[in-house]
Amino acid sequence: MITIEAGERQYELVEDWGELPPGWIWGQVGAVGVDSRDRVHVFTRTNHPYMIFDRAGKLEGSWGQGIFEDAHGICIAPDDSVFLVDRSPQVVLKFTNDGRHLLSAGNRHKPSDTGYTDETKTVTHAGPPFHHPTDVGLSPNGDFYVSDGYRNCRVHRYSADGTLLFSWGEPGDGPGQFVLVHSVWEHKGRVYVADRGNNRIQVFSPKGEYLETWPGFLHPCKIYVDKHDIMYVAELDARVSILDLQGNVLGRMGGERSHAPGQFWGPHGIWTDSQGDMYVSEVLDGARLQKFARKK
Repeated sequence: MITIEAGERQYELVEDWGELPPGWIWGQVGAVGVDSRDRVHVFTRTNHPYMIFDRAGKLEGSWGQGIFEDAHGICIAPDDSVFLVDRSPQVVLKFTNDGRHLLSAGNRHKPSDTGYTDETKTVTHAGPPFHHPTDVGLSPNGDFYVSDGYRNCRVHRYSADGTLLFSWGEPGDGPGQFVLVHSVWEHKGRVYVADRGNNRIQVFSPKGEYLETWPGFLHPCKIYVDKHDIMYVAELDARVSILDLQGNVLGRMGGERSHAPGQFWGPHGIWTDSQGDMYVSEVLDGARLQKFARKK
């Protein structure tokens, strides 16, 4: 039994969680999400890109072959519809919980102009959607945000029907500027944005107005806020941070790259279920999904 302390919180690693069929692998697990039935949705860069498990780790279904090319971000709505970011094809797709397509945003395989080229590899100016988008966040009124991303420096807000409403951000390290904007999450009238390349989270109004900056992160990749107003941040440099909504750190896990069970190599996705159990997906040499059961 492996027990992990994170401030006053305590978790127990559920070792070998997730029953994969013979020959299947976790691969580069871009994202993980949990629906209202506590089913765990895994979005990964393998021949089986979308897998659904029950809380105990039993595989309930898989789909997405021939649809997804570069699994990156996931966001599950209150009605259990699912938003998925397919990074290199430059699209965001919305599906029902059982895989029926509802909506698409972006121009497939047509990246926007941000000055980034294979030769220069630098974002020189903000561009329209998308150039390697990263994640989706939802607004209570049904609108959604897209962080965009590896080769852009913007957050885009869309109406529920997929109409682009407005965007904000530009390249740089000042307020309202981004270097590899990697996740976005709205909660109680504040929009939290993972500014990965600047090792910080920036906070905005739902209109994109800058409010404040939280420094001190290790390449934050995913922001998730639970129903108890607790924020979870997956950080690529082998760490998970747990915070309140004022940015105060409540606990941290990891911090040194390791393949050992209960440690991390490259956290990229994070979500919790109704019991407070935490799921962390990893990329790079991590290439796995780990479950941590909440004990206190």
